[in-house]
Amino acid sequence: MDDDAGKQRVIIFTRQFEIKGDLNIYQGVRLTDYMNESKSFISVTDVEVKRNSGEVLLKAAFLNIRRDDVEMIVPANLAVSATP
Repeated sequence: MDDDAGKQRVIIFTRQFEIKGDLNIYQGVRLTDYMNESKSFISVTDVEVKRNSGEVLLKAAFLNIRRDDVEMIVPANLAVSATP
């Protein structure tokens, strides 16, 4: 990993899933800019995927998520309330 890159823990919401994981984002780059510049898929590491019911579907070291399926994304450290 590049010295300027860092991991940002995020919570991603799609129509069916809540996904928690890490994005590799260069320091100083805003999450909004990262999403606007990303291609068809975004790569997330250290992932936990839950159904909207709260049931854990899978945990994985790596997951590609289709950008067009993302409805909301928030840095985990800024989430005031999220499902446990």
